[in-house]
Amino acid sequence: MIDVEKYANYRCGFVAIIGKPNVGKSTLMNALLGEKISIISPKPQTTRQSIKGFLSDDSRQIVFLDTPGYLKPRYELHQKMLNYIKESLSSADLIVYITDVRTYPTDYDLEVCEMLKKIRLPKLAVLNKIDTVDKIVVTDKIQKLEGTNFDGVLPISALKNKNLDNLLFAIEKYLPLSPPMYDPEELSDLPMRFFAQEIIREQIFLNYADEIPYSTAVVVEKYTDYDNKAEIRANIWIERKSQKPIILGAGGQMIKKIRINSEKEIHRMIQKRVKLDLWIKIKPGWRKKSGALHEFGYR
Repeated sequence: MIDVEKYANYRCGFVAIIGKPNVGKSTLMNALLGEKISIISPKPQTTRQSIKGFLSDDSRQIVFLDTPGYLKPRYELHQKMLNYIKESLSSADLIVYITDVRTYPTDYDLEVCEMLKKIRLPKLAVLNKIDTVDKIVVTDKIQKLEGTNFDGVLPISALKNKNLDNLLFAIEKYLPLSPPMYDPEELSDLPMRFFAQEIIREQIFLNYADEIPYSTAVVVEKYTDYDNKAEIRANIWIERKSQKPIILGAGGQMIKKIRINSEKEIHRMIQKRVKLDLWIKIKPGWRKKSGALHEFGYR
């Protein structure tokens, strides 16, 4: 039962982080939470699904929704990613639009901003990566964004943790009065099985070039949690037989590297020993097939 008096002035709400690929959405959420729950790589389209992260204290609970980068769908996987963005926007109390100060405004930026104009929700614009340019550039980009349909513009560096307190203060003003919706001790409502999949996929994005990361899906088939260890069996799905030797690497060295690095990252999250078995399987054209995407966990 909710303690009405305790939460009389408490604020809780959903904040959707929106932007084009590779502008720092996941880096921002991780920095705000103080923990890494969204995977990161230099490649665009690393995030494929919406990921919830909870920032809770005595006065507020901010439910962040890290979304895939906005892009024009070329096949079914992209359409699923766009659906996650729309779903996050439909449940949000506030939209945080993030863009790269060095490149704004790209055509994608303008397209996202035009889309956001039609949504009747409070919106904050965030200029990220201000540590990479001089103050004149930042001032110029702030002026450009102030002429658009946003309730505020904030320059930040998610990587350097610069001005994040100002952003949190601005966000809090738009949260409705409400008790917390999730356990304040938790960082997310997603199961460890999901995070294990994401960690393995992150290692693939970090260690392979060209089309391999985009042609790959990861599904944890078995996750067994013991008192002092976790045993995990996961399938790496690829689209073509010719991709298998690339994933394996000479003498199996690449797949071994993916396994070891993934075990280390999962251990960091759960603080237990991790035994990971990886298997490579082929499903031709899975990115274009609704049935395969549903099988791999994409709603």
